[in-house]
Amino acid sequence: MKPRHFITLNDLSADELRALIQRAIELKKMRAAGQIHQPLKNKVLGMIFEKSSTRTRISFEAGMTHFGGSALFLSPRDTQLGRGEPLADSARVISSMVDGIMLRTNDHSTVSTFAKHSKVPVINGLTDRFHPCQLLADLQTWFEQRGDIKGKQVCWIGDGNNMCQSYMNAAKLLDFQLSIACPTGYEPEQPLLDSTASHVRLFNDPKLAAQGADLIVTDVWASMGQEQEQQDREKAFEGFCVDASIMALANSDALFMHCLPAHRGEEVSAEVLDGQQSVIWDEAENRLHAQKALLELLMK
Repeated sequence: MKPRHFITLNDLSADELRALIQRAIELKKMRAAGQIHQPLKNKVLGMIFEKSSTRTRISFEAGMTHFGGSALFLSPRDTQLGRGEPLADSARVISSMVDGIMLRTNDHSTVSTFAKHSKVPVINGLTDRFHPCQLLADLQTWFEQRGDIKGKQVCWIGDGNNMCQSYMNAAKLLDFQLSIACPTGYEPEQPLLDSTASHVRLFNDPKLAAQGADLIVTDVWASMGQEQEQQDREKAFEGFCVDASIMALANSDALFMHCLPAHRGEEVSAEVLDGQQSVIWDEAENRLHAQKALLELLMK
């Protein structure tokens, strides 16, 4: 039987995604109560990092430990991946020795290739196109704070990056409306805009996109690997900082999210990031619980 992978949110049905979120909330309560739950005892997760991370590494490694299993940290410097071994060969070898593989990498095709040749579940920990694990945490945070997201108005302000594109998939899957505000030239992929057009609207003015929003989300203007574009992006994204004036256009009880790390004074003001509407610390912690629910689903 072929293993089940998690490459984008579209690998789950709407019902499965909602069930996974509820399971994450349950696992969070179990941990708070000190309840031991080890469904993955003696199982091993191989974690391949081409891009460094704080939240991704800690959440997956801690999650496997909580579940009675273990995790291996692998970087291109430590393996033949950095010496040109074909991805298909690496996938076959690594998947013969572990029970699951998580990749945080540059090219989305790397994860897709691994999944094609792997004998065990493959999880997308981040690529240049999608970051579905972060969306699990964001959605868990919303469901904990406000209930189901169906029919709500979400606003994305900033680059049409992997986070934005994952929100587009989530909007169509869970039936909420997503308003995206990007500078010209920084929009999401056109085929994805076409396939999610029923649930996504595109703006070049963040003030228009933020009108009546229940949730406002942003991310850094220059993602990892784009540092050389920082100055150009600062000019292009002028006026796209999520500050108090932007939040004032949203509903009075609107929440603010950011996947972190954040640059106060650039994509978000310190007043908003550290303010009462911000749920970034719950959102960050929920990477652990949401990914535990995912690991349980795929590897149990």
